[in-house]
Amino acid sequence: MTRVLVVDDEPGLRQSLGLLLSDAGYEVAAEGDGRRALERAVAEPFDLILCDVRMPELDGLAFLRGYRERGGLALIIMMSAYGGEEAALAAMKEGAYDYVPKPFRPDEVVLTLRKAEERERLRRTVASLTAQLDGGPGERGIVAQSRAMQEALELVGRVAERGTTVLITGESGTGKEVIARAIHRASPRAARRFVGINCAAIPESLLESELFGYVRGAFTGATADKTGLFEEASGGTLLLDEIGELPLALQAKLLRALQEGEIRRVGDQKMRRVDVRILAATAKDLAVEAAAGRFREDLYYRLNVVTIHLPPLRERPEDIAPLARHFAERLSRRFARPLSLGPETLAWLAAQPWRGNVRELENAVERAAVLSDHEILLPTDLTPVAPRHNVEQGPGGEGRGMGGEVALKDIVEDAERKAIVAALAAARGNRREAAQRLGVSLRTLFYKMDRYRIE
Repeated sequence: MTRVLVVDDEPGLRQSLGLLLSDAGYEVAAEGDGRRALERAVAEPFDLILCDVRMPELDGLAFLRGYRERGGLALIIMMSAYGGEEAALAAMKEGAYDYVPKPFRPDEVVLTLRKAEERERLRRTVASLTAQLDGGPGERGIVAQSRAMQEALELVGRVAERGTTVLITGESGTGKEVIARAIHRASPRAARRFVGINCAAIPESLLESELFGYVRGAFTGATADKTGLFEEASGGTLLLDEIGELPLALQAKLLRALQEGEIRRVGDQKMRRVDVRILAATAKDLAVEAAAGRFREDLYYRLNVVTIHLPPLRERPEDIAPLARHFAERLSRRFARPLSLGPETLAWLAAQPWRGNVRELENAVERAAVLSDHEILLPTDLTPVAPRHNVEQGPGGEGRGMGGEVALKDIVEDAERKAIVAALAAARGNRREAAQRLGVSLRTLFYKMDRYRIE
């Protein structure tokens, strides 16, 4: 049961709030003195605190500051009479969740508490999912510092406990399967199997038997019954990755399986009940595909109950540096050697387009870790796998590389020069410190500065 502490110097208000919140299902405690309330709030576990702004001895803002300084974690909602809104807003800037003006309607108070509970539940879910995705073996990891990814994880928390179908969209490499696994792990089906299939990776002639199974004698070579993925995932979750590549003939059978909860093995006469949650992922715009007749419209609407969209990495650059650090830390443990990324390297990574998204970034960091002897990876360690950029043609109409692309040597030298300049600027011209930042010897730095004519 959610515990609420009411802090107000008016006895009548404490009593009325106590009755109201108790009827709403809360366990309520009340204090009329701010100092005594602060000691109790720190000593006992409360989920929510309703605190008046104006109180003698210790006012609401002082209570809030004292509570936070002593490590209190409960969400605090301020109560303010007419004229106290400015103080209540100041309290919100200090970390209060919300405020309710006096006099208030009973339903207004309960609704505010319900919203605060939901916010806290979502916060804990997001923190849990982020920890799972960050540390799970074999996972690429999801860093959710950007608002777009925070919203995606909040949506994961909302849909995980419900059995509804979820459509996960986004470009290749954005982490759609990672999100699908997170939904499964946070759901009541977590103890059962998570099964995934890439609909684009299996020939059309084999896809039906992979999904639904077959019986002995169904076709040449079918010497025994085979269980399909729907049955393998029964009780758990089935991810249909690249659902936009599913042939039209199979889409009708998938629609029936979703609507009826039944499948028929290839060559069988009877239907079989399956209890499976379907998650679908695609890099295509299924609405466009349906309008063009390449995807069944009724299946699209059946899949599109809830959509979670994962934006490409170039639209959330604030996630690039944390992701790169995450990959470097994991590789450091895996290779049992120190491995990190300097500020110049992180800035360089953030400026890249990463058309392959998180997958490309991960591969770039791993390749650099394998091929480089540096403990602190440099931009030059990552440039061999960096995206290539077109350049203007030089004299005679030829570019510096084949096909008008920058030659690898030019990319490396340009990145190296920029990294040295950035390191010197960060070190305020101190060459020894700049060399340490770059992970090279002072002699190497002098050589590079002379080569690139850096003053």
